[in-house]
Amino acid sequence: MADAPVLGGDTSAKAELPEAAFGERFAPGLVHQSVRAEQAARRRGTASTKNRALVSGGGAKPWRQKGTGRARAGSSRSPLWTGGGTVFGPQPRSYTFKVNRKEQRRALRSALSLHAQRGSLAILAEGAFTAPRTARAAELLEDWEPKVGRERPTLVVLTEQEGDAALSFRNLSRVAVLTPQAVGVSDILRAATMIVSQPSLEQLAARTGATRRGSSPEAG
Repeated sequence: MADAPVLGGDTSAKAELPEAAFGERFAPGLVHQSVRAEQAARRRGTASTKNRALVSGGGAKPWRQKGTGRARAGSSRSPLWTGGGTVFGPQPRSYTFKVNRKEQRRALRSALSLHAQRGSLAILAEGAFTAPRTARAAELLEDWEPKVGRERPTLVVLTEQEGDAALSFRNLSRVAVLTPQAVGVSDILRAATMIVSQPSLEQLAARTGATRRGSSPEAG
């Protein structure tokens, strides 16, 4: 069973990680698909252009059909004209696509297991922050980062009730603070190191479906 160091408490303390959530074999295909889905869902899709039917003006024929020596023209809003409509331009759309729940859960387990395997995951001790202290958060990172041999960016996962710790970490450079519900596979993979509080660890494990895998395996 994998374990992770505990920050903010006993320096030699280790926390056991749930094997069902942090012992997954890496699935590159599912991880890639989940990252694509998350990034696509973040696209606004608001780009919009006007075709010749939407551009104002152009109701009258610019000149008569014959006898002028010029090419025929029916509307000044033609795509051939300056200020005319756009042909096949972008329209508002949604870029989202569906990823099955089992695939999403396995991709999340794969990303978490990757941090557990390379030793870039740490657990924040309960009661490490009784008040917002950015200097305390910076001290914890400086003491731990040389040991894992990696630098930031760092992802800190905290529940909404852990406001003091969130306020302490969020002002640090290249440190992102997210709730367990908001963490995505792309956020986990983007981080070089990851710190998770004990309540957040339980919620992340629940999101991976680890608590249900005993009775209903979801490994793809």
